[in-house]
Amino acid sequence: MATTPSPNTTTTSALDAGLIWLDGSLVPHEQATVSVLTHAMHYGTSVFEGIRAYETERGAAVFRLREHSQRLLDSAKILGMRPTIAVEEIDAAIVETIAANERKSCYIRPLLWYGPESLGINPTKNLLHFMVATLPWGVYLGEEAVRKGAKLMTSSWRRSSGDILPTKAKAGGNYVNSVLANQEARENGFDEALLLDKEGFVAEGSGENVFFLKDGTLYAIAHSVNLRGITRDTVIQLAKDMGTRVENTMAVRDELYTADEVFMVGTAAEVTPIASIDRRPIGAGVAGPYSLAMRERYLQVTTGKLPEYDRWLTYVGG
Repeated sequence: MATTPSPNTTTTSALDAGLIWLDGSLVPHEQATVSVLTHAMHYGTSVFEGIRAYETERGAAVFRLREHSQRLLDSAKILGMRPTIAVEEIDAAIVETIAANERKSCYIRPLLWYGPESLGINPTKNLLHFMVATLPWGVYLGEEAVRKGAKLMTSSWRRSSGDILPTKAKAGGNYVNSVLANQEARENGFDEALLLDKEGFVAEGSGENVFFLKDGTLYAIAHSVNLRGITRDTVIQLAKDMGTRVENTMAVRDELYTADEVFMVGTAAEVTPIASIDRRPIGAGVAGPYSLAMRERYLQVTTGKLPEYDRWLTYVGG
């Protein structure tokens, strides 16, 4: 039985996908199908990336494409996959799919997965497949959450540890943890979840890294279970360029409660200010000025308005 998505969730429709890159060819989305016996569907044996292309004066530009393509292959390696596709071919497939769909901006989803040849747990008899989809995608948590600051709750679900799941891989199966946490938060009236590790330290959001500002220093939550965040890396560099002192840190949620500002970052979330955690106001209980300034700076970079960061942009038109 199909379910209706929550009205608070940013959704995209398959009808908006247009042409999809599937195993070397561009095909209409309705032809980009897989067997119901696909191994990845049953066991979560897939790896993926979330990437954004932004509208610029020079046309669509993909933000930090090479880093995302390389992380996709790194994830595959962690899962023991042996894709024959090279990082340059992933880059090219993504650019070609954006161009074919004439996207000015979009969210990009490349995916590697095991097919249906065998339904046993061991996937080594299964063929690997590769696809790229491009979709219109707005503000992940909604315009209001950015303008006023998002509301977080600490999830009852703990972030999986690295000896249970390969947390440095952006693997499909890992994200059941995120789905459960996000659903719990939304069902309780919050915008997003904050996950702790098994010892009570802050890990990350369901799909975002966490920063907090205290007494003029920006603290980047660093945790062994967190995925290597490309947006996190970007924000650290931007903060340093803006003259902000940045430190990596472990933190418990008490430290976030008493921070001057908190914000979350990720490809989908971009830079999202946080107004409250567990109904405790952060700072003044609204989107903080530093968080909003960082969001503005980030969007200037991704849309090609700051030429000194052009090295992070891949222009679809060349």
